Amino acid sequence: MATDTAQQAVEELSQAQAKAELARLADLLARADRAYHVDDAPIMADSDYDSLVRRNEAIEDRFPDLKRPDSPSDRVGFTAAEAFGKVTHAVRMLSLGNAFEAEEIKDFDARIRRYLGMADDAPLTYTSEPKIDGLSLSLRYEQGKLVQAATRGDGAVGENVTANARTIDDIPRTLQDAPEVLEVRGEVYMAHADFEALNARQAEKSDKPFANPRNAAAGSLRQLDPKVTARRPLKFFAYAWGQHSEPLADTQMQAIDRLANLGFQTNPLTELCDGPQEMLTHYARIEQKRADLGYDIDGVVYKVNDLGLQHRLGYRSTTPRWAIAHKFPAELAWTRLDGIDIQVGRTGALSPVARLQPVTVGGVVVSNATLHNEDYIAGFDSKGNDIRDGKDIRIGDWVQIYRAGDVIPKVADVDLSKRPKDAQPYEFPHHCPDCGSEAIREEGDAVRRCTGGLICPAQAVEKLKHFVSRAAFDIEGLGAKQVEQFYRDGWIKEPADIFTLKDRYGPGCLTQLKNRDGWGEKSAQNLFDAIDERRVIPFGRLLFALGIRHVGEAASNMLARVYGTWADFTAAMDDAAAMDGPEWERLLGIDGVGTVMAQSLVTTFAQSQERDSIDRLVGHLDVQDAERPDTSGSPVAGLTVVFTGTLEKMTRAEAKARAEALGAKVSGSVSAKTDLLVAGPGAGSKAKKATELGIETLDEDGWLRLVGDA
Repeated sequence: MATDTAQQAVEELSQAQAKAELARLADLLARADRAYHVDDAPIMADSDYDSLVRRNEAIEDRFPDLKRPDSPSDRVGFTAAEAFGKVTHAVRMLSLGNAFEAEEIKDFDARIRRYLGMADDAPLTYTSEPKIDGLSLSLRYEQGKLVQAATRGDGAVGENVTANARTIDDIPRTLQDAPEVLEVRGEVYMAHADFEALNARQAEKSDKPFANPRNAAAGSLRQLDPKVTARRPLKFFAYAWGQHSEPLADTQMQAIDRLANLGFQTNPLTELCDGPQEMLTHYARIEQKRADLGYDIDGVVYKVNDLGLQHRLGYRSTTPRWAIAHKFPAELAWTRLDGIDIQVGRTGALSPVARLQPVTVGGVVVSNATLHNEDYIAGFDSKGNDIRDGKDIRIGDWVQIYRAGDVIPKVADVDLSKRPKDAQPYEFPHHCPDCGSEAIREEGDAVRRCTGGLICPAQAVEKLKHFVSRAAFDIEGLGAKQVEQFYRDGWIKEPADIFTLKDRYGPGCLTQLKNRDGWGEKSAQNLFDAIDERRVIPFGRLLFALGIRHVGEAASNMLARVYGTWADFTAAMDDAAAMDGPEWERLLGIDGVGTVMAQSLVTTFAQSQERDSIDRLVGHLDVQDAERPDTSGSPVAGLTVVFTGTLEKMTRAEAKARAEALGAKVSGSVSAKTDLLVAGPGAGSKAKKATELGIETLDEDGWLRLVGDA
């Protein structure tokens, strides 16, 4: 049996397998993010998602050079909905890294100490507080008055929910003795008793009940009518801050006390802990109290207490280095498997989904589960050995499901004592259920994929859905439902068709559309206006919208910054088509671009049918050049810098972060493209190669003088 990297232990992966697995995880988690945050149709449980994120991080830790530009570890939240005004956060609202085992908390402490260059026995305290399962909210106060409230959104841009936030009793309208500008951040949630009362009222009105308190809180805060929010019993815990005109305190704990003195509700279970052992002890105490708190929590958050150290530690792309969330274990339940459906994704992947007899788990009714792939159903591990004690999964089985949130779970076990006598092993299809094309499974790939390509309706429709998604073209009025309708009717077969729709059907197009079910003259005209508005599109969004395999949103924006213009990018892809020569080497030399992504890019642009489709699309667009960060005055802006040897006045991570902030590109290897080598004691082959290539070399002091940090 072919090796299944999805089941294989991280420590057993070869470099090639690790590349393939990171690509699979990037694609799967991107689809999960979109399904959860944008489509409101989750495709996996929180526990499954967390497990995949941890696997991705473990592989990146083992193979740091393989980290992808579209890595799930570089994404935060979701794009703000158009229904609300958008708010650009002055300070990004990031997510937290997750931990699940005690050893990971000890590793967290060790990483902090390594980064800061602290001894193992040096004093280092942390705050420990319950992780509220609600909706993140940022409150902006100016001159002591609440002037703006915004959801996290994608971390950079959130939704303006100011009017709704003003209806929450826990949120002060005015503050006394506060900094002139202060953004207070925390979590909106709903207490268990209030949730039950709300669902009782929903039932009385024959309205759909909420799945859990978190959904109820999120839905209530994001109501278009603030009067509806005012009738919902929402609460707010403050635990952080964004922009502020003056410091709140010197430590995290003192700052929390300051927020309480300003009139905010802060969590009384927040404690100061001296090291990992006290953190774990506090975690156990909170877990024991979990059922009696009266509100949902899904873990404990630890933060470095000293705000000066927090500043030194800084941030990764999506998470702070100085904080981590210690999540609680998942939940389990048993139910019957009524059927297995096969869904075809935009990359042709055949994904099995279990249809379950509905069962309530932790207050949530679940009826679907992910079955991952055919090996998972058959009960094989990565080496072809049986898992689940030889138990395959069959329709009619009594199965144990595993979940830790309000979304789709996975099947963890099978009760053979309840297996129907006529239950047959499941035969995974070798042909696409949508177009009948052969579905093949390449060696080393855990997924079977349809070979139909453009002739496969599932792939074509999914590619078009991706094209109009929020992070891509985001055409108002043209969502997944409309794309399916227009595709079925033959109006749209490829992205370019969207921009020729009105011209192809002439004056009669508006008449035909406005007479369709759900459309009127105004909505039809609004659609055409929205299409015209998207004829001007940023380079990065266009590239992401094409749905090229292995090229996610972060990678698309990164490539746009590197190449600058669409014309330069496509010319480079043409020159790299032979996967050899200067442009191919340049592409591979971009930090975060591996062979898999590079091959996917050049192959896409080299295929005549695909390229013609792209060119037809671009012919209707004004593609904006990529914006570049303002690094005017930086002595290293645009340079490729390599660090080697031992740095004595800063850690390698601090040096890299500083260089990137100044507009430099940091590479892990020396090549003809390298502009500058910073060599500390112990520099070896990299220093030698730099000398051979005539590359300028500085010691650590020279680097600090160059960037003005001496």
